[in-house]
This record gives sequence, structure tokens and C-alpha cells, in this order.
Amino acid sequence: MPSVFHLVTHAEVPPGVLFDASLSIDAHVDSMAGSRERAIAGVTSGRIGLGETVTWRARHFGVWFTMTSRISELERPGWFVDEQVRGPFRVFRHAHSFEPDGSGTRMTDEITVGSPIFGVLVERLVLVPYLRRLIRRRNDHLVGSLTG
Repeated sequence: MPSVFHLVTHAEVPPGVLFDASLSIDAHVDSMAGSRERAIAGVTSGRIGLGETVTWRARHFGVWFTMTSRISELERPGWFVDEQVRGPFRVFRHAHSFEPDGSGTRMTDEITVGSPIFGVLVERLVLVPYLRRLIRRRNDHLVGSLTG
């Protein structure tokens, strides 16, 4: 059974602004400089849209990975979902939601991940904490780029 975890991030920008930035390939690449992540096929710059794919190449755990994701659901400015269609995971689904929150936006990430090789214990003790830190770093970078 795959693992599911949530992250909540607050940003002092309107939901539509954060929504659009979250679909930016360029912003994602900037936020993942530590893993040298880059878009190598599909939509490789600008904003990705419903039904479109992007293939990422990145180094994690000292190993190079390639993963293709598709935007499978999208309703601006409330939510979108990207899902792995080819890559290292048994399951990878990332739902993003954006809700007005006072003077800004509450962004919630729901990540469902299933490791193809490791058991549930390693998935929950290693993979989930690693992905949680990675998504947190991405969100902090994204929000920082919008709020200066």
C-alpha cells in the first residue's frame, strides 16, 4: 500500500499567483538546483497545462533518475494533480490545492508514493521524509521568489 503525506504552506500572494507559479517548469528547475533537476522532454519551459507531460532528469540518493509526469487534473486557481506516467515509483501522485487564507493562500500538497523496490518500512522511514524535505524546500523557494 502506498504512503500518503501532506504539507501545508502559507504564502502572502493570491491563490491564482501561487497556482500559476506552481505550474512553472522554470520555477521548479530553479527550486531543485541541489539535485540538478532539469526538464528534458515534453514541456521543458514555461507553464505546463492539463494533459501535458514533462520528463525530469535528476540526481537523488546519488543516483540519476528519469521520471515523466502528466498534469491529469486542473481547475484554476483551486487545484491540479500531477502523476507519474513513467519512472522509478510504483505510484507517484501529487495533488496541489490552493485556498484563500486571510491575506494570502494556503497551499496544500498531498503526495501519494509507492516504492517499486523497497518495502513499506523503508518507504516510510527513508523515502517519505526525503520527499517531504524536497517538497518543503521547493515550496519555500517558490514562495520566496513570489514574495521577495
